[in-house]
Amino acid sequence: MPDLSLSLGPIRLKNPLVCGSCEFTMTPAGIRACLDAGAAAVVAKSVNESPQATRQLQSADYLLLGPDWTPVEWSAPPPGASLFCRSGLPAVRLEDWLQMLSDLDRQAQKMDAYVVGSITVSSLEGAVEIARQMARVVRWLELNLGAPYGREAGGAVRLLTEPEAVREFVRPVRRAADVPLTVKLSGQAPDLVALARAALDEGADAVALMGRFPAFLPDLETMRPLLGSWGAIGGGWALPVSLYWLSRCRRTLGREAPLIGTNGARSGLDLARFLLAGARAVEVATALLTHGPGCIPRFLRELEGYLARKGVARAEDLVGLAADRIAEFAELPARPADSPHPWDRYLQGPS
Repeated sequence: MPDLSLSLGPIRLKNPLVCGSCEFTMTPAGIRACLDAGAAAVVAKSVNESPQATRQLQSADYLLLGPDWTPVEWSAPPPGASLFCRSGLPAVRLEDWLQMLSDLDRQAQKMDAYVVGSITVSSLEGAVEIARQMARVVRWLELNLGAPYGREAGGAVRLLTEPEAVREFVRPVRRAADVPLTVKLSGQAPDLVALARAALDEGADAVALMGRFPAFLPDLETMRPLLGSWGAIGGGWALPVSLYWLSRCRRTLGREAPLIGTNGARSGLDLARFLLAGARAVEVATALLTHGPGCIPRFLRELEGYLARKGVARAEDLVGLAADRIAEFAELPARPADSPHPWDRYLQGPS
């Protein structure tokens, strides 16, 4: 049986599947279900110090969208369904949240797994203080700088898309926390490689990319906004975009770059695609919300099956194989001049 364990900076994971921060990881029951299903780590729902961010949860709403961008039933999601939602943060006291994380991470440690404390930023001072307290109760932190609602949340959460802003937040958080630190980056940034470099330069142990995208969809029948406002969207369609930035980061930052892929994994074969692009771990969230924790062992079985079929003994040996074979455009062979194009059939004159 292939060995699924990998190294991510200073962290050794029993497999590459990490449950990403989402509503399913907001409760002890949800986190335990993910651990019991075999996840190597579970990122608890992000928190910060903003009361407004917790109030947003009261107006949260969620839709699954089919390939034609119309809502579909959660009970029977079609392949490739996208999650369109507006979310918020847990409405609990920080002391209670920290106690929950502490208890759950102790349980996770017995299962060779992790519970990760996650902070989505509002103020710099708040992020630093929460990081200091979280580092006392968990073995791994995530600093989420890529909240997709940053423009709409009125300061409740912030979206950082410039390298200097990333440095400004990562530097003091790194000083405040003496446990491994992951920095999650936004897919809305013009240059994710520059953001990843900034985070790693300031002491991050790994970077996760990329966050979901802001979105808007009108209902064609009511002519009103779905969800009543803007939201965020993720889905299998985002996979090639996520893999593009992963491969770019590996190419620029080096083969040992500690990268986590997120946004687009819908199967164990997608886990393999993330690894081939350079990820050493993969966060899964939408699949967890739509199919429950039962998707975790299925993903891992599919990944094991792929590795066995390809004769790859260790998941770690898959990391970056495709990314390292990317040719620059100038290196690609010229297309034969007489080679037909698929659309030529529409250009034929009458016979």
